[in-house]
Amino acid sequence: MGALLPWTQRTFRFDFPVEIYPDVIERLRGLAPRVAAKVRAATPSVLTRREREGTWSIQENIGHLLDLEPLGFTRLDEYLNGVERLSPADMTNKATSEAAHNDRSIEALLAELTDERGRFVARLDSLAPADFARSAVHPRLKVPMRMVDWLSFVAAHDDYHLARMTELLRMFGCAAL
Repeated sequence: MGALLPWTQRTFRFDFPVEIYPDVIERLRGLAPRVAAKVRAATPSVLTRREREGTWSIQENIGHLLDLEPLGFTRLDEYLNGVERLSPADMTNKATSEAAHNDRSIEALLAELTDERGRFVARLDSLAPADFARSAVHPRLKVPMRMVDWLSFVAAHDDYHLARMTELLRMFGCAAL
């Protein structure tokens, strides 16, 4: 079936107060535990199975989230350095296509995701409240985004891929959390 609305066709409204940033950080903090809980009962054959050619397996979805962590650190530094425009993502997803995430163990992927996202959240936890109001233009959406808006966008992207993992688990006959 696939997502009802593809990621690149989604629009976002960032009209919430900057003071909700602790809630957004909690969503980001929860990525690795949510992924681990979701896949714990799945077999390697389910985790590495694709719906069809040109789609990603569960492990490739996890790997994609991991592949984007360096961009998160780059953009965080950009916000803190006061740039006007954030670095673009590679919309071809070359890193994920070339990474061979299906050849890795799920344990290794989860450990790396836990470590990388943990480092990212630790950086966020060290920031001053005023930092979350810093603004820069998002390169694809072409709108100014406060740091809290961008972090909400990242959390929504996490959720998008978690929903896809749930869909694949159900499709392949596994119970999904």
